[in-house]
Amino acid sequence: MAELIRESILTCPECGHMTTESMPTDACQYFHECEACHRLLKPRPGDCCVFCSYGSLPCPPVQQGQGCG
Repeated sequence: MAELIRESILTCPECGHMTTESMPTDACQYFHECEACHRLLKPRPGDCCVFCSYGSLPCPPVQQGQGCG
């Protein structure tokens, strides 16, 4: 099994601000507020969390092939 990576770079689709965030391993993170423009990020349709939608890496369950949600 590949090593689990717990940090992902979130990129705001509104302003392009990037921030490194720790991903929870036991739950999905549905919301994240951009520090720069204060837009509330929500998962895109079909994605389980903000990391799968806007992150440089998907959430830990998806990384492990377990799916999420």
